[in-house]
Amino acid sequence: MTRSRRRRIIRTRRTLTGLALVGSISFLAGMTDATGLLLTGDFVSFMTGNTTRAALALSEGNLYHAAVLISAIVVFVLGNAAGVVISHVSERRIFVVLGCVGLVLALASMMTVQNMLFARFYMIVFSMGMVNAAVEHIEGLPIGLTYVTGALSRFGRGIGRWIIGDRRVEWTIQIVPWGGMVLGAIAGAVLTRLTGAHALWLVSLFAMVLALAAMLIPRPLQRRFNHKVAPSGSAITRAK
Repeated sequence: MTRSRRRRIIRTRRTLTGLALVGSISFLAGMTDATGLLLTGDFVSFMTGNTTRAALALSEGNLYHAAVLISAIVVFVLGNAAGVVISHVSERRIFVVLGCVGLVLALASMMTVQNMLFARFYMIVFSMGMVNAAVEHIEGLPIGLTYVTGALSRFGRGIGRWIIGDRRVEWTIQIVPWGGMVLGAIAGAVLTRLTGAHALWLVSLFAMVLALAAMLIPRPLQRRFNHKVAPSGSAITRAK
């Protein structure tokens, strides 16, 4: 076997592993978003939708609902930040991030008392922000886990480039998070209609199973799915 063929095989395995992981995590995000939407009436990972709904609420003078949605957006951003910090200090970053997501969802599923429902909503939102740090790119191509608008946009632009003569097909992987989100949302909707708020337990259990499955991925490969944090001052050094 030639060296170039071996490299192609290794790269293909890396890509397939990454896509399987992305599809599974997007499935989790879809489940959570559908379950959260049915339980609370608001999105827990689709912050574009919450932004638009917050603007509509403000235009209608519904300051209370607008505040709830704007707060959710802030919590989502903080969840993303927390996910990056957790992944940065962890050796098994995907396992730890998904494990934390599962733990937060499990805690949220215990909050069934009426005066704790807002806390449950924000904890679910926080977990969906956090999960984005699990995988950030596949073979250099950016991947979104809880938001698919960007993926669909990149997919559409790839089609356009192919039409005008660019025969690269790496952009086709962008459809994976969308497919995972759709299938997960269907599963989450069905589970919630069948079991009500108990569906959150099943979602948290799925997150834990994903975390355990991620343990099977070698650490060098896991590191390839995330951006490295540059040392402080490195940009200044390069500029000099």
